[in-house]
Amino acid sequence: MIVATRRRTRRGAVAAALIGALVLSQVVYGSPTSAQADEPLPSGTEASTPNLDLVVNVPRQGVNDGVFQSDLAFYGDLAIQGTYGGLNFYDIKHPQKTTLVGQFACPGGQGDPSVSPDGSLVFMSVDAARTDDSCQSSGTSTANPDGWEGIRIVDISDPTNAQQVATVRTDCGSHTHTLVPGATDDVVYLYISSYGPNAAFPNCQPPHDAISIVEVPIDDPASASVVNKAVLFPDGGAISRTAGCHDITVYPELDLAAGACMGEGVLMDISDPVAPYVITSVTDTNFAFWHSATFSNDATKVVFTDELGGGGGATCNEAVGPERGANAIFTIVGEGDDRTLEFQSYFKIPRHQANTENCVAHNGSIVPSNDRDLMVQSWYQGGVLVMDFTDPANPFEIAWFDRGALDPPALGGSWSAYWYNGYIYSSDITLGLDVLRLTGTEGVSSANRVKQDHFNAQTQYRLKD
Repeated sequence: MIVATRRRTRRGAVAAALIGALVLSQVVYGSPTSAQADEPLPSGTEASTPNLDLVVNVPRQGVNDGVFQSDLAFYGDLAIQGTYGGLNFYDIKHPQKTTLVGQFACPGGQGDPSVSPDGSLVFMSVDAARTDDSCQSSGTSTANPDGWEGIRIVDISDPTNAQQVATVRTDCGSHTHTLVPGATDDVVYLYISSYGPNAAFPNCQPPHDAISIVEVPIDDPASASVVNKAVLFPDGGAISRTAGCHDITVYPELDLAAGACMGEGVLMDISDPVAPYVITSVTDTNFAFWHSATFSNDATKVVFTDELGGGGGATCNEAVGPERGANAIFTIVGEGDDRTLEFQSYFKIPRHQANTENCVAHNGSIVPSNDRDLMVQSWYQGGVLVMDFTDPANPFEIAWFDRGALDPPALGGSWSAYWYNGYIYSSDITLGLDVLRLTGTEGVSSANRVKQDHFNAQTQYRLKD
């Protein structure tokens, strides 16, 4: 059941078996078709549709080998990969020859990265309590009042020798964050998403219904600081499960943001980036954990994801079904503070995975196309797929890449899959970085003409060829 709640609050007060035949499947999960696999892909098998090719895999290595790899950001010919141990930097000037060129060892949780518009700085989330803010710190109990969590600021002017130049402590740490451009190029803001308040944690007390907003002067990152704690749910949240946001995606051209806030999905006004506020929200009894949000290219639609099982569960099986651990597609109706989110459909990976495979809807991005709404997305051990949601009531899959279950069973798979300058880059938790190429698909020729100078998944712009 979908429940919509409109919020009109003052801006100053209110502030995330070989699979059948290898053919294109234009179906929603559960439809009776040969593309709906009844049996998972066998372990050790790699398969894809003919229009999605694995160009190269760069394995985990160096100082960050042996730790989980997470999210991605891009600047020019550099791919930046977060890990639980720090950052990896890849030269992608020639994607088919992608090469690891530098690493930054600095643990602190999943290490979600974003890059400044000028490419000089990387911002890195830390959501695992440390003894201090240095890269030589060790883990500590969240009950430690002196424990540190927050944002690391890393100078990557030389990615072969990246250096931490500043840190900012934030309440409840930073599980993820979103880069929001300032009015001028010399400042950016970071919306810090965190959750999990607990009375036993002195630095993360409930209720936790706010986001910390960090201002970063690009030329003086050492002076970065928290400039506001924007309360998004001043009534304690219309939904009791809401206690902070997991992900917030901004669309600066329209002063709009979409937040996946644990118990609900929200639209936000960010016309004043230091004082965002919630316009409207929706809830869904099929959603266990509102995880992320992606706008369509023209920002008339939003795809929210449900991370059922927290990314560690086997939810892409017949027992769980097609409406949980899935995408929910909404259209944005109305204008200004009268905008609402209207549910259109669910979409879930149309292949059953093994009961040993962690699989659920996860991070993705728009594939730019002049006449279609396309999105590439990771599904952990479910692999990488491309979804067409041009008709939001009837989304379907147009391409996929999948590996069989890890043997022996373990957590793994694609954490993030993003389109960047003609290629898809997938951060595989245990197997490194995959570079894939989408070909022979209507609308992709226009997508290949779109060139970006940088990319942060949670800072979306209208892409034009």
